[in-house]
Amino acid sequence: EEGYLAASFHPVAEARPSPAVLMCHGFTGHRGEAHFLFVHAARAFARAGVAALRVDFRGSGESEGEFRDMTVGGEITDALAALDYLAHRPEVDAERVAVLGLSLGGAVAACVAGREPSVAALVLWSAVADLQMIAARFLQPGSEPLRLPDGSYELGGLALGQSFVDTILHHRPTDEVQRFGGPVLIVHGTEDQSVPLSHAELYAKVLGKQAEVHLIEGADHVFARVPWKAEAIEVSAGFLGRTLRAQS
Repeated sequence: EEGYLAASFHPVAEARPSPAVLMCHGFTGHRGEAHFLFVHAARAFARAGVAALRVDFRGSGESEGEFRDMTVGGEITDALAALDYLAHRPEVDAERVAVLGLSLGGAVAACVAGREPSVAALVLWSAVADLQMIAARFLQPGSEPLRLPDGSYELGGLALGQSFVDTILHHRPTDEVQRFGGPVLIVHGTEDQSVPLSHAELYAKVLGKQAEVHLIEGADHVFARVPWKAEAIEVSAGFLGRTLRAQS
């Protein structure tokens, strides 16, 4: 599928090819994310010696396409294309590229890490482990979003097509991520109301010793307080620096 993906690249100061991380936003999100979370994180990663690429999936942010056509499979395809682009940038060392995903973007990142052997490390922020949770919002009688006249779903000013619901359960992030052999950092707020802590526990269980789990006490889904945000970014920058720069 063709389509222009909008992205922002944050290079590191040093001249030689550096490690890098691809950042995957959440459902209805964009490459800036809530309270500029991805912007601030990408800048911090670059200061820590890890270049960052923030990308808008098709139909989100400033990328081409319509949100109504988005599917999890489409976002995985977009992320793989963005990863390939990032690895081929002259500033980047293709052997030291990580993927970070927030929320549904975490499920996408987990699938990408399982499919693409070049991925060197994985960071899961408030990541969805079981897509049944999202499917249930659309499939349970009484809980499903409002339907628009054309049959698509109303999601706070965005229309979402039926194909999203029809295909979502084709993807099993916890199965796919088990094909990934590298280090994983799981960051989750203890008071996440959108994606419960049980999702982090599910990833930790299937990944075993290759995963580090960092829980942010009291934090919500998007680390929406200054100390929570700083903690998520600092822990992740430390992990990326340690795992990617160690490979140089």
